[in-house]
Amino acid sequence: MQIQLNGESKPLDGEVTIQQLLESLGLAGRRIAVEVNEEIVPRSIHAETRLVEGDRVEIVHAIGGG
Repeated sequence: MQIQLNGESKPLDGEVTIQQLLESLGLAGRRIAVEVNEEIVPRSIHAETRLVEGDRVEIVHAIGGG
């Protein structure tokens, strides 16, 4: 299966959740935001949200400021 990850093609083995993708990228537990097909996916549903062929995923690091 192929998805677009931050604008680049990324092959995945079978069905993968957002949580599994983040873990494979070493990003689990970090302050990030995930968008799939131009919609923000809340952290509370990362473990149950499955990616499908052709999904466009954007991962952005949250930066604090004041």
